[in-house]
Amino acid sequence: MTKIVGHRGARNQWPENSMEGFRKTLELAVDAIEFDVHLTDAGEVVVIHDAMLDRTVEGTGKVRALSPDKRRTACLKGSHEPIPTLDEALSLFASSRPLGLHVELKADVDGIPYEGLEALVASTLRRHGIAKRSLLTSFNLEVLARCRRVAPDIGRLCSINARSAEPLGVAATVARAAELADLVAVEKTLLAASSSDIEALVSRERLCCWVLNEREELEQWLGAGVGWITSDDPSLALAVRTRSRDAAA
Repeated sequence: MTKIVGHRGARNQWPENSMEGFRKTLELAVDAIEFDVHLTDAGEVVVIHDAMLDRTVEGTGKVRALSPDKRRTACLKGSHEPIPTLDEALSLFASSRPLGLHVELKADVDGIPYEGLEALVASTLRRHGIAKRSLLTSFNLEVLARCRRVAPDIGRLCSINARSAEPLGVAATVARAAELADLVAVEKTLLAASSSDIEALVSRERLCCWVLNEREELEQWLGAGVGWITSDDPSLALAVRTRSRDAAA
């Protein structure tokens, strides 16, 4: 059965990458939750997607420039809660049912990976006792290679879209991703356009299709039998999966 991942918690249902969103998504029957992390100059690993605060936070500026005090008072838009730290998020997940965690390692505003972030995230996952059910994820093949070196005990996921595949081409990017990662997550348009080439390199069980938010596309990819799908609306994805399973029974 295809597994369902809540994207940034469940960003179409609750504020993305928020503790509220994580708590609510844990109440759903999702198989995994995906979220993003950055490293501040003060040494905090924080849970947020963008390298700038402006889109999701009541504030402006670079994420990496956040002090701990400013982070604690910078509320997420649509929420009364601040930007979570990785420690805070993992404390919640460590005490929850044992679902999967997909932790995406982001880059700074210039697209440069944060030095040492791989080891920091890995050690934090181990400290909370949830490394075995976690995946370190990135679009960057070099970051994933470092993850394999510093944390061979933790699984990896490589995300691919048209932009990240451009330097090497789709086939070579997928081939390298399949070597480095346990799962290969391909953006839905690229996967549809290159499905036969991609499936020649990666089994369907190791493929994840993202981001699926419409009923028709959810039905399409659930029917295709890929191993994983990622959705901003996991409630809808779960409902479609249940109906598809019941119809096949």
